[in-house]
Amino acid sequence: MPNQANTLNPLMPAFFVGHGSPMNAIVENPFAASWRKAAARIPRPKAILCISAHWESEGSFVTSMAQPRTIHDFYGFPDDLYRVQYNAPGSPELAERVRELVHSTPVHLDDAYSWGLDHGTWSVLRHMYPEADIPVVQLSLDRTKHPRFHYELSAELFSLRRERVLVVGSGNLVHNLRLLDWGANNPYPWAAEFDSLAAELIQAGEHDRLVAYTGLGEAARLAIPTNEHYLPLLYALALRQPGEEVTFFAEGVVYGSISMRSLQIG
Repeated sequence: MPNQANTLNPLMPAFFVGHGSPMNAIVENPFAASWRKAAARIPRPKAILCISAHWESEGSFVTSMAQPRTIHDFYGFPDDLYRVQYNAPGSPELAERVRELVHSTPVHLDDAYSWGLDHGTWSVLRHMYPEADIPVVQLSLDRTKHPRFHYELSAELFSLRRERVLVVGSGNLVHNLRLLDWGANNPYPWAAEFDSLAAELIQAGEHDRLVAYTGLGEAARLAIPTNEHYLPLLYALALRQPGEEVTFFAEGVVYGSISMRSLQIG
């Protein structure tokens, strides 16, 4: 049952989800369970807009096809993972609404199936909404732009929260594949340090410091060697309004260098 306070709140919450390994799509673990519980606590969305770490582009694009394809954008995993299909409908209407709301940059419609739903989106949503009956649209990350651009672009999308659209940023707050250790039982000290620092800054609403993450020291440099997994966090944070609660519904660092911290705004 949805939380009563959320039911009465005219704003749809917004999520940032630490999605981790693609295997989280098909295994049962505490992270998958936390994603299901988070979705069950909020009102049912009319549609979902996902900003995934795995769709980078030059320019800003939004999927606008009626039926996006499931993209298996990884390699070396079990066959069962490649057989997964998340057949949620798209929403040309939501794509047009995104384009209408964003004034800081042109948003181009991707209606030619050059993209679809990548694993940053469907690995999470198949736990949150397993029936795949809610329309899903993806917004790309313009790799040519700086973090402030992404934060400010997302702020322009605030009206979607009043329109029952669930905005989901999907990435990882700490994401260093070069130093990943499959057998690690504990995080690297720098990974734990940055995960903790970022959590404190998120709770304190210190978004400027999080946007300017390169000024947060050596731990930040190691935690974010490239920023495509970090930027979806900024999309969620930009939608927070003064006084809104932030709740962490999953946390932990796996493989030494991947933070699974997930949060709900509102």
